[in-house]
Amino acid sequence: MGFSDDVKAAAEQISAATEITIISHIDADGIACEAILSQAISRQEIPVRSVFVRQLEPLTMPQVPADNSLKIFSDLGAGQQNLMESRGLSEKEVIIVDNHVSQPVKRQYTQVNCLPYGYSRMSAAGVSYLIAKEMDDVNIDLAKIAVVGNVGDMMAREKCGLVGPAREIIVEDGVRYGNVEVRKRDLNCYGTATRPVYLSLAYNDDPFVRGISNNPEGAKQFIKRLGVRQQGEGGRWLVWEELEMDDKRTIITGLARQLIEQGESVDRLHAETYGFPDEIPRTPLRNAHEYATVLNACGRWAKPAIGGAILRGDRGTAYREAEHMLNNHRAIIRDLLQFIIDQGVTELENLQYLHVGNKYPDTIVGIGAGMALSKLNSQKPILVMCEVPEDPNLTKVSMRTTERVVEKGIDLQQAISDASAEYGGGGGGHKIAAGAYVPKSAEQEFVIRVNKILGEQFAAKSPDHR
Repeated sequence: MGFSDDVKAAAEQISAATEITIISHIDADGIACEAILSQAISRQEIPVRSVFVRQLEPLTMPQVPADNSLKIFSDLGAGQQNLMESRGLSEKEVIIVDNHVSQPVKRQYTQVNCLPYGYSRMSAAGVSYLIAKEMDDVNIDLAKIAVVGNVGDMMAREKCGLVGPAREIIVEDGVRYGNVEVRKRDLNCYGTATRPVYLSLAYNDDPFVRGISNNPEGAKQFIKRLGVRQQGEGGRWLVWEELEMDDKRTIITGLARQLIEQGESVDRLHAETYGFPDEIPRTPLRNAHEYATVLNACGRWAKPAIGGAILRGDRGTAYREAEHMLNNHRAIIRDLLQFIIDQGVTELENLQYLHVGNKYPDTIVGIGAGMALSKLNSQKPILVMCEVPEDPNLTKVSMRTTERVVEKGIDLQQAISDASAEYGGGGGGHKIAAGAYVPKSAEQEFVIRVNKILGEQFAAKSPDHR
């Protein structure tokens, strides 16, 4: 049995079901999974309902209905099969659609997981799309949603573009359908559809350009020196996608020159980006990165169904509510970022960490941690702890690092999973970003243990590492 066989088997099982419940994660990838699967199922006139959970754990398992429906766990479940087993769910009533490390259990639940087949750069939304396409070719229009999910799950970050089936099948299907546009060798930068160009450059730190990154005025003067027009009619600041191609080339060449003069690599200056020509210009739905941020804002503030409605085409009430959440999301993230900088971190040999207590929701601390890396020691992964409102005995842990550190042998998913398991907790994620729940009483021991595991990972890749 290969990956395509798993996809086909799941598609057949879904199509044969009389009633389906989707249990999905609340991040951009999970919301995209739910939108893809629910639409594909509805098109076959099969009754379907959805449940969103921020984590599959004992506290959230009661949300899984005790009925006869086929239960599809999307963007979660592979590492929590013991909970399904404890709940008494049979093999016939479960399908897991995931891209995380699988947990071995006695029951052989149907699972469509790209990771065991070596497809480490595809998200669960990508897997969901392949199943939907197998169900019916008419679902090719859902490739766009899968692109958003993949980009939102950072599948394009490491290689500066999607690779493997996510690129070769999903992106190409979207291009063929007409709702996805590929921009090769574009600027590797966020906010290209909504932010003034100088702010896009200033808020970008991948790559980090001294004098421009984290320096709005410096970025503005840089563009001015290049002779590129920054404002349009009425003084409106232009966004990247509104610039002429020659102006884009001038800016990219200028950035490359800056990086070379600073002794830095230019290998992350370009990226393949994905735009959506059917969306309104100068809105965050215009490209995959910003679209994913809208979905994340909905999920992080407990309204993932709003994100799902937008993916289904709602540009009225749902989109207006999402815009409000996005603005609030950004404001809180900025506040969290400043708190981390002001509070400072404790540095150990292989990581840096801090505890934010109950000041910020556990759903956003990882985002703030990732953003703070460019202002801290980016050579060490950052670990942020916070309280869990639902259970005072638990602590939520989020970790983030950079692509360059991953290249040195670091795997946060493995480190945080192994360490949390030793203290009766549980965790998961990816090499570059991961999270876990651990007993509050074991916080300091856990941090020390993760630091030791990271040291072992560094040493395994480079024996000379100290």
